Amino acid sequence: MDSTWLIHLLTLCALATAPTPKEKKLTEKATTLADRSATLAFNLYQVMAKDKSLENILVSPVVVASSLGLVSLGGKDTTASQAKALLSASKLNDDYIHSGLSELLTDVSNATARNVTWKLGSRLYGPSSISFAEDFVQNSKKHYNYEHSKINFRDKRSALKSINEWAAQTTDGKLPEVTKDVQKTDGALIVNAMFFKPHWDEKFHHEMVDKRGFMVSRSYTVSIPMMHRTGLYKYYADEAEKLQIVEMPLAHKLSSLIIIMPNHVETLERVEKLLTREQLQSWLGKLKQRSVAISLPKVSLEVSHDIQVKTPGDLGLTEAVDKNKADLSKISGKKDLYLSNVFHAALELDTEGNPFDIDLYGREEIRNPKLFYVDHPFLFLVKDNKTNSVLFIGRLVKPKGDKMHDEL
Repeated sequence: MDSTWLIHLLTLCALATAPTPKEKKLTEKATTLADRSATLAFNLYQVMAKDKSLENILVSPVVVASSLGLVSLGGKDTTASQAKALLSASKLNDDYIHSGLSELLTDVSNATARNVTWKLGSRLYGPSSISFAEDFVQNSKKHYNYEHSKINFRDKRSALKSINEWAAQTTDGKLPEVTKDVQKTDGALIVNAMFFKPHWDEKFHHEMVDKRGFMVSRSYTVSIPMMHRTGLYKYYADEAEKLQIVEMPLAHKLSSLIIIMPNHVETLERVEKLLTREQLQSWLGKLKQRSVAISLPKVSLEVSHDIQVKTPGDLGLTEAVDKNKADLSKISGKKDLYLSNVFHAALELDTEGNPFDIDLYGREEIRNPKLFYVDHPFLFLVKDNKTNSVLFIGRLVKPKGDKMHDEL
C-alpha cells in the first residue's frame, strides 16, 4: 500500500473520530440566574396578562432581569433588596448576581452564534441636573452593556426625538419610535429597545405564502399573510384542556419557538391561567416528534410596555419607582432619583431559515400530518435550550391587518 495514501487515510480517520469542539459551558452563576429569570418570566407574564388595556404582549424576561440587576447595582437598602427579591436572588451576593446576569445576557444575545437577528440596546437617561457616579457607569456598562445620557425631560419634544433616534440607530432602523410620551420629568428613565427575528432550523418556502383570515374574535377577522410548510416537529394535543402545542427549533437548535394555541377561537384568559413554569414543563415532556402541517402568521409584532406603571408594584418593586421612597444613590451619589422603564420590542416572523431536507417529503413519516393552523389568538415563548431561560414570552391577539367583511 502506498505510504502517502495510508497517511491520508489515517488523517481522515483521525478527523472523523476527533470530538467536535465543545461549546463554551456557562458558569454556575449564569445557570443559576438563567433559572431565576425563567421563574421571573411567568410571574411577569401573569401580571401583564391581567392588564385589560393590553392586546398583544411581548417581553424579554432576560432583559427585564438585567434591568432589575441595574436597579440593584444603583440602589441601596429596600430599593436594591426588592429588585433582588424579584429575581429570587435575595440570598445571592451582588457580585454573583451581576456576573451571572452579565454572562447569561452575553450568551443568549449572541446573534451570530445563534443565527438569529437580535438588535438590543439599553440606555439609562437621567435628568440634565444629574452627575452619574463613575463607578456605577463603569459597572453598568461592564455587566449590562448600558449606555448613559443626560436629557432635559422638560423639553418633551426634544427628549422624545433624542430617545427615538437612539432606538432607531440601535436597531438598524427597525424601531423608529419606541415612545410617544415622557411621563415623568424629574426622574431617570430606563429604555430597552430590541428587534428579534428568528431564523428557522428549516425555512418556509417564500412562495408558500398567501392571504388568510386571522380571527381576533368570533366576530372580528383581519386579513394577514400566512406561511405554510409540512415538516417534523415536536407536537402535543392536550385533549382535556382543549389546546395544542408545537415546538419549532430555530437555527443551530440552540433555541425554539413554542406556540400554545387553544383549539378554538376564545379569549386567552383560560389558557393563561394554566401557564406556569411547572405546567409548561409537563407539556414539553409530552411532546412527540411527528409530521405537522403548520400555517403560521407572517407578521411583525411590535409592542411597547410602560413597565413601571403597573407591573413593578404588582410584582413587589414599589420603591424604585416611588419618588418619595427610592434610594438610587449609587447612581448619582445622591438620593434624588426614581425610575421609570419603557420596554419596546418587535418580533418578526418570516420565512427565512436553513434549507429543508428535500428527501423528507418522500418518506413515510411525513404522511398524514397533524394540522396546526394558527389563525386565532395564541401564546408563545422563545425558549433557550442551552440555559433553559425564556428569551421572550408573549401573546398574539390582534396582528396588523385589514378587517375582513363577511361575504354573505
